[in-house]
Amino acid sequence: MQPTAYALVATDLDGTLLRGDDTVSDRSLAALARVARAGARHLVVTGRPAPRVRDLLGDLGCEGLAVCGQGAQVYDAGADRLLWSVTLDRELAETALGKIEAEVGQVYAAVDQDGVAGLTLIEPGYLMPHPALPAVRVGRRDDLWTAPISKVLLRHPELSDDELAATARAVVGSLATVTMSGPGTVELQPCGVTKATGLALAAGHLGVGPERTIAFGDMPNDIPMFEWAARGVAMAGAHPELRAVADEVTTSNEDDGVAVVLERLFP
Repeated sequence: MQPTAYALVATDLDGTLLRGDDTVSDRSLAALARVARAGARHLVVTGRPAPRVRDLLGDLGCEGLAVCGQGAQVYDAGADRLLWSVTLDRELAETALGKIEAEVGQVYAAVDQDGVAGLTLIEPGYLMPHPALPAVRVGRRDDLWTAPISKVLLRHPELSDDELAATARAVVGSLATVTMSGPGTVELQPCGVTKATGLALAAGHLGVGPERTIAFGDMPNDIPMFEWAARGVAMAGAHPELRAVADEVTTSNEDDGVAVVLERLFP
């Protein structure tokens, strides 16, 4: 493939483009500028809901589309509106939680509300895996369901993320899609919704197909995106499940792994 054959660069944020302090390095910004000068597009594809990415997209100079909420939202940053969104049925979410707790005991839950002004609500006992992200603590679980939601986030006091995700997949069935997007982040989202479905929608809007797309990520929630795109690049230290399906492994997010590859592809 020629160096400029990619028309779309899809990047995860946490653990991929972002450093641990939630910033993007100057080197990465310069590499993304190379992409733009070559006439290609950069598309953020993140598990974060749209309200939690506004400032980051501004820092990146992104005024176009972004895929948010694990693919449940296609967000137009310039217009500050959702072009497309799908919600998780709250009754199904409650049923799924009940099935999971019947197997593993109590879990602690949070939800991302739908919409560009949606809140992240957390029930008693839930600890945010990313403490820098704003959240509103509610008094009881029933308070999580007061408005439409895009996903449920789960934590267990003893089980590992892999163990909790495996159990959830085994018992939830078609009630929801189960994914793992980072340390302490097992999630339930609408059935059939993945980063790949959101990426395909956004790419179609931009007139780009999978054969001209390269994707970067670090966690199992990026697997569908890698399967959709022509090339998938995992970060050093990525989850083993993602590394197993990656076409390439680059350096870590702290060592500008995205930039390392883009500098080669867009000289």
